[in-house]
Amino acid sequence: MKTETPRKSSAKNLALTGALIAVLAVAAFTALRGGDSPALRADTGNSAGKPSGAVAILAGGCFWCTEAVFEKLDGVGEVISGYTGGRTKNPSYAQVGGGGTGHTEAVQIHYDPAVISYRALLHAFWREIDPTDRRGQFVDRGSMYRPAIFYHNENEKKLALASRDALQASGRFDKPIVVEIEPAQTFYRAEEYHQDYYKTHPYRYKIYRHGSGRDQFLARVWGDELHAPYSEETDDAPADAGAQLQDPEAARYAKPEEAQIKSRLNALQYRVTQQDATEPPFRNEYWDNKKAGIYVDVVSGEPLFSSTDKYRSGTGWPSFTKPIEPRFLVQKTDYKLIYPRTEVRSKYGDSHLGHVFKDGPAPTGLRYCINSASLRFIAAAQLEQSGYGEYRHLFD
Repeated sequence: MKTETPRKSSAKNLALTGALIAVLAVAAFTALRGGDSPALRADTGNSAGKPSGAVAILAGGCFWCTEAVFEKLDGVGEVISGYTGGRTKNPSYAQVGGGGTGHTEAVQIHYDPAVISYRALLHAFWREIDPTDRRGQFVDRGSMYRPAIFYHNENEKKLALASRDALQASGRFDKPIVVEIEPAQTFYRAEEYHQDYYKTHPYRYKIYRHGSGRDQFLARVWGDELHAPYSEETDDAPADAGAQLQDPEAARYAKPEEAQIKSRLNALQYRVTQQDATEPPFRNEYWDNKKAGIYVDVVSGEPLFSSTDKYRSGTGWPSFTKPIEPRFLVQKTDYKLIYPRTEVRSKYGDSHLGHVFKDGPAPTGLRYCINSASLRFIAAAQLEQSGYGEYRHLFD
């Protein structure tokens, strides 16, 4: 009996030692992520430069890793690490890490659709994550690391669903694919310390990535196909996606389905944009708004007008001398009154916006009289994180 006691004690000590090593390893990976250590944190930055083109938002666990992968793809101009999908405004890394804000770490990808398609981004996304794990990714656990695809319009939603279904049908994974596909929400840029981490801290990044188990998992699941080039011809996509891929703006600002429009808009917004109604003057949201920013179609998100071209016309409706991009407007002759008027609608959303008259101030002599209910205002300081960074120069 006595001779067996030391062996049991020794075995127990070995087990405890192994557990301790595992705990310390996870703690070390967490420390590399930055935690709350002031020495590893930088001030929160909101400037994302001036990215342009289309925007995609994808969440695949640690944003250090996903940022590094997408920035290396041809056609991708900039990838921003940040937080989305939660409730708290302007959350910090510590708040998100605490799990109480509802956000997940994500990347905002600014890309040129003429070079790389949204489907190609999804192709790379699936090869960077464990799509069967909704409770986190690899060593990083919790809802703040949950994988998700955040779509901006119905076309992106269709492509994401088709891509997910194709992966499930492939039989590559024994478990269900549980990646969430949900509407895009406000994207908050993470602290500057986290941006381009794989470039600014290459040694720490390599230690973290290897220790997380991500690469080992991906190699085991995908094998030689992990780095297989993407082919549009072999990809599964909705039958109507081809035409929209030929027009990147049509994909970016596609009109949602009727049920989704009704769920997003309030009663007045729906009547104005979908049934050509007119809201009351002086009793609407933006007629007297003096803040700097742009106004986009409340339905499709098309950029329409800028505060730099807004003026007080005395009519009680938001008035502008010109649109930001004339190509996003369609003009039609309106005979609803005794005399003909020129109606203004959005190109892709086909939303009724208002009318344009030839009694405006210089330099155009035009007055675009627009319903507030047709618009969504984006403050100048929020343009980058809202996906409209190409218009930041209007306020510099």
